[in-house]
Amino acid sequence: MSRKRFAWTALVLIMVLGHIFFQHLAAVYGQEKEEEEKPDRLVVMAVEYPGVVVPQEEDVSMDIIFYNKGKSDETVNVEVASVPKGWEARVKTYRFTITGVHVPSGEDKTVTFEAEPDENVKPGRYEFRIAAQTPDRKFKMAETVAVTVKEKEEGKKESKGVKLTTSYPVLRGPSDAQFEFSVEVDSKLNEDAVFDLFAQGPEGWDLNFKPSFEDKFISSLRIQANQSKTVAVQVKPSMLAQEGEYPVNIRVSSGDAKAEAELTVALTGTYDLEAGTPTGLLSLDARQGKPANMSFYVKNTGSAPNNDIRFMSFKPENWKLEFNPETIPVLEPGDLKQVEVMITPYEEALVGDYSVGVDIQGEKASKNLEFRISVRASTAWGYIGIFIIVVVIAGLLGLFRWLGRR
Repeated sequence: MSRKRFAWTALVLIMVLGHIFFQHLAAVYGQEKEEEEKPDRLVVMAVEYPGVVVPQEEDVSMDIIFYNKGKSDETVNVEVASVPKGWEARVKTYRFTITGVHVPSGEDKTVTFEAEPDENVKPGRYEFRIAAQTPDRKFKMAETVAVTVKEKEEGKKESKGVKLTTSYPVLRGPSDAQFEFSVEVDSKLNEDAVFDLFAQGPEGWDLNFKPSFEDKFISSLRIQANQSKTVAVQVKPSMLAQEGEYPVNIRVSSGDAKAEAELTVALTGTYDLEAGTPTGLLSLDARQGKPANMSFYVKNTGSAPNNDIRFMSFKPENWKLEFNPETIPVLEPGDLKQVEVMITPYEEALVGDYSVGVDIQGEKASKNLEFRISVRASTAWGYIGIFIIVVVIAGLLGLFRWLGRR
């Protein structure tokens, strides 16, 4: 009886030790997933409206946005580097003219570009160059703002009793965007009046009037005597609209008082990228310190060319990623380009699954891919594991034989 009890105790002990061993093995070579890392430094500048059309003697004002996509805070020096003759221009906040802006990591900051013409500025095209750089000159940025001063049209209908004014009569953007013009309706009447609102645009376009900072649609507007109100004209192009400039005419009227204005929507086409692998799989097996290859495609699914497509990787520490080609200069609508990426895990990487991110950044569109890289152990560990299993099985068989003879 004591021998049987001893045998069963030994059997249980062997099974427990085996279980503990394999748990330890799984813990040592278990899954380990690294969080995606931002680049150390990355600052981008963008101008709200690179091209505008204004009437003579009209001021220009628009936002300049700085994006900090890096891990460290940045200070950016900014200036209007080139100003046409007859204009005054500056970069400012709501109170001050500025020469620099501080942008915390992961945030964006907006400043204002303002330009004022003198009375001698004639109709034509005027270009302003806005330059910015970090104090160490690691990042240098420049944007051009083109201002077209529009000549007064002959034979244009004169306003009577009411005036329409807009700072941005031309808005530019992709075909799938929604445009919103801000229009000031200035009543010259000596009494309160209700003005009817009308809009006419290309066939299939959706046109609506809205109060400023509200979402409801309106068809009329009450304005007190000699006062003004601002309304928004919301324009949604047809899904079939092609690249080009499209006129949108608006009109307000109240009895004999009436005024008209022409707005313009400049469609640049749509910008979109598609990326993936031919098989749809985003996983790859690799070994420590050994390169493994994978290919993916980048396709322009928009209706406008996408230029200067670059690749940025987010990988575990001490890993290497190489792209071939490193950049795509231009990708026409419908075109597809194959990219090879060579992934080399760290020599001392633990066995398990890792995440490697690839950020595909085009001029006006971007796409993200996330690959799962499985780092496998060397074959020597496989043989060791088989040997341990054989030893455990042999021990169990010997124990059962010994028990059977008793």
